[in-house]
Amino acid sequence: MTKVIHVNRMPKDTGPAAWNRILSPAQSYPPLTDTVSADWVIVGGGFTGMAAARHLSQLIPDDKVVMLEASHLAEGPAGRNSGFMIDLPHELNSKSYAGGRDQDKKQIRLNRVAIDFARQMARDFAIPQEVFDLSGKVTGAASSRGEKHIDCYLKHIKALDEQYRLLDQAEMKALTGSDYYSKGLFTPGTAMIQPAAFIHLIAQGLSKDITIYENSPVIEMQLGPEHTLKTPKGRVKAKRVILAVNGHIQSFGYFKQQLMHIFTYASMTRSLNRNEIQRLGGTANWGLLPADPMGTTVRRTSNWKGSGERLTIRNHFTLNQSMEVSEAELRNVAKNHDQVFKARFPMLNDVTIEYRWGGRLCLSLNSVPAFGELEERVYAAACQNGLGTVKGTLSGMMAVELATNLDSPILKEFMAYDAPSRLPPEPFMSLGANAALRWKEWRAGCEV
Repeated sequence: MTKVIHVNRMPKDTGPAAWNRILSPAQSYPPLTDTVSADWVIVGGGFTGMAAARHLSQLIPDDKVVMLEASHLAEGPAGRNSGFMIDLPHELNSKSYAGGRDQDKKQIRLNRVAIDFARQMARDFAIPQEVFDLSGKVTGAASSRGEKHIDCYLKHIKALDEQYRLLDQAEMKALTGSDYYSKGLFTPGTAMIQPAAFIHLIAQGLSKDITIYENSPVIEMQLGPEHTLKTPKGRVKAKRVILAVNGHIQSFGYFKQQLMHIFTYASMTRSLNRNEIQRLGGTANWGLLPADPMGTTVRRTSNWKGSGERLTIRNHFTLNQSMEVSEAELRNVAKNHDQVFKARFPMLNDVTIEYRWGGRLCLSLNSVPAFGELEERVYAAACQNGLGTVKGTLSGMMAVELATNLDSPILKEFMAYDAPSRLPPEPFMSLGANAALRWKEWRAGCEV
């Protein structure tokens, strides 16, 4: 008997995907306008979908794979994140990113599997260092409260027997050019990426193995012996489906009242000129996470292929279960971003912001993925808990291994996660969560 699933909404991405906009025009792919058949259809062309496609090309290279991207590649969350592929614990719900020791040991193992997979893709497809760089990250503190967060995290890092290096205020200024930070903690295992460029180059490398359709959102699924996915202008008939759509998985009717849709907000400067680069000082490429998870993330990126040398800041979180935010919300955040930028970089008071945007995250209350076989031969690889680059990569890999019945120790470890916990009912969920976020931001003080 055929089951029909109507996709009841599409997320809204507010503001431009800046990482995409600063690139030269990338290769485009046509929309689906016909009926095609495939062995696999991957819904979603972000980090999860690309990892799934690559793993399929490795395990069963003769199978026909179709990828359906609702918009243009890297216009959604894949082109809106901050570009950290983090190996160490990064629990956004905690006070200092850390969780339990055993839980964090497991997460480190899994994260490093994903980073190694991404690094191998970068090698296979000749992706330059400016796009994928295993350069590490810095956690920066700007107050005594932030320093206590670093001390707490450092104690945990030592217990996990991980490498680190402490940075004093002079070293932080030498790195960032800013007097703002009093202390830093460098850890070497993070890959810093230009997320949009990475997605485009992986797609280009995979183009001989898979068929990509852009501007082809799935609006209906008919499930049966052969699944049929309908887009506005075409259809795909496929034996197996991987839903690599993060929080949008709820629009397909799955994981109801189990996922939180969090938006975070970012601003990117115009390209700095030579004089401004000299005034700023510091080094050319770095990524800094705040000591308090509610604080401000900062990145400085180099002028790759004319994209310009730029600074990007990100902070502020809102829960929006509708999966969309208004332009007014973005304008309100912009005032805060301008103040944050001036506090850190007063020597650049004449530098303007060129791009502002909101980006979607998907979290579960118990910080686990939304993963598994939902229907016969329909697989979820969703809910990346704020780390779409690394956890999305792993989730895409694991969906393929599950669907191909691969006897994998990493898959067994990944499958051991509990299901996402059920959320409190509305409106209590949204009111309570947003009140808690505002209180945490207030407590973070000048770390924001």
